[in-house]
Amino acid sequence: MYLSADSSARPVSSSSLPSEYLSFRLGTVEYGIDILKVQEIRGYEQPTRIANAPSYLKGVLHLRGVIVPVMDLRVKQGQPAHFDNLTATVILNLEKNPVGVVVDSVSDVVTLAPEHIRPTPHFDGDVNAGHILGLGSLGEPGQERMFVLLDIEKLLAPTPVGVRPKEEQAEEALA
Repeated sequence: MYLSADSSARPVSSSSLPSEYLSFRLGTVEYGIDILKVQEIRGYEQPTRIANAPSYLKGVLHLRGVIVPVMDLRVKQGQPAHFDNLTATVILNLEKNPVGVVVDSVSDVVTLAPEHIRPTPHFDGDVNAGHILGLGSLGEPGQERMFVLLDIEKLLAPTPVGVRPKEEQAEEALA
């Protein structure tokens, strides 16, 4: 995979991106999602499993009379599942429908000025970065916190009919 060098030099238009993000970790990478999409943050609790669901769909939770599907973002991105005392479920309100996403840990809410957000680099090869809004950074040079800013609705969008997620293709190849 190759990155184009010129794309990181231009700030992203402030009108197209939110300015406040909930930051969370998956492994060693810190991500940010629009804070306005976040309904609540909960400690991880085992959801009720759904038969024949894809591996990233952990199941459903019953929250105050509403059934909420819960997806593991690590597994959705092809990483192994990991649970510890910092694991959290972030309940999102997407198009009026709540969805839970499991993350390794939740950090804080960060405010990013337009000059701290860079466009998504262009990748050569088989990398789908359509769900990445840009890259944000805070702090002094050399001690910066870098964030991958996600369009969570695109990331969680259903897979088109006839296209299987990569983890299911890998599981089939091993069988």
